Amino acid sequence: MTKLIIQIPCYNEEDTLITTLNDLPSQIKGIDEIEVLVINDGSTDKSAEIAAKWGASVFDIKPNKGLANAFRAGISEALRRQADIIVNTDADNQYCASDIEKLVTPILNHESDIVIGARNIYGIKEFSPLKKLLQKFGSAVLRLLSSVEVQDAPSGFRAFSRQAALQLNVFDNYTYTMETLLQANAKGLKVISVPIGVNPMLRKSKLVKNIFDYVFKSTKTTIRMFIVYRPFRFFISIAGILGLAGLILIARFLFYFILGNGNGHVQSLIFASIFMISAIQMSIIAVIGDLLSINRKLMEDVQTRIKKLELR
Repeated sequence: MTKLIIQIPCYNEEDTLITTLNDLPSQIKGIDEIEVLVINDGSTDKSAEIAAKWGASVFDIKPNKGLANAFRAGISEALRRQADIIVNTDADNQYCASDIEKLVTPILNHESDIVIGARNIYGIKEFSPLKKLLQKFGSAVLRLLSSVEVQDAPSGFRAFSRQAALQLNVFDNYTYTMETLLQANAKGLKVISVPIGVNPMLRKSKLVKNIFDYVFKSTKTTIRMFIVYRPFRFFISIAGILGLAGLILIARFLFYFILGNGNGHVQSLIFASIFMISAIQMSIIAVIGDLLSINRKLMEDVQTRIKKLELR
């Protein structure tokens, strides 16, 4: 039997939750059992009551700890409930629930480990031109950093196989969307995108209260996770830039030295030495970071094995 759990992180969503729940599919081809799991992230309204009355399972977190923590707790609880596939969606009904089948089908067919629902960003009327541009730019940057062909990186509408969910570790307390994609590639998980629809906006985003604050926090998370999962590539790139700067200054000094005017450009050698020493230091850090990354991978493999034993 194949069990699907649809998890919905929820914080004070009494006005939109029932609409979200009513739109969820009751059956999907290839799925034998569907369970709806509402992650009640310290709501102070009637969200938990509405979910329970509708028939959803409710997992309570107190006090409110944020979206990333709710996602992390939901994944752990879904695994404990023996989910074979986990779909994450939002409580504000922004994603078309009928497209959940599109998310789970590639996993059922063993074509992917993680499936991201890709919105038509330019077709969302509620998004400002700046937000549309930043969403597209952010997805392009993440494709470059993660080597994952994802069309809508910030999308929270995504499906995970059990094996993928067991391997994911969310460290950030702000958002999980960027972090899980960077992890996926590092852990050899296959990620694909499928086009999905969106519903008219029922409320303003709670996560993106200020677009520039969101960009800052998302950038910080992306850089942090890139350093964690690609330390050699990150630090060796810096070393390469510093080394190149040093070589350019050495070439500048040699140019003037050959022309017989080297004494007046000794400062080029001083700065070149600083850049070259810094490049060597960064190269050493890159190697150390790579060794630490190997050790982390081994520890995560052990963690995954322990999770499997605990969840039997």
